Amino acid sequence: MKEFNMKNKDLQKKKEADLGKLLKEKRQSLQNFRFSLSGSKTRNTKEGRALRKDIARILTVMNERKRETKVSSS
Repeated sequence: MKEFNMKNKDLQKKKEADLGKLLKEKRQSLQNFRFSLSGSKTRNTKEGRALRKDIARILTVMNERKRETKVSSS
């Protein structure tokens, strides 16, 4: 379950559908992490923080794109 942290540049290159898919995967990973944490199966607590930050980065890029399309259509 070791995953690298996403960079903003990498996220901006991805399409909207890919971002949605990646967001779903990260949320599932975070849920699995929380279950393993409550069951004392994991020791790396920094992983949860990294997952939350990745989710926030993805949502930020998606919201920026929504705003750009909203402004350009006005």
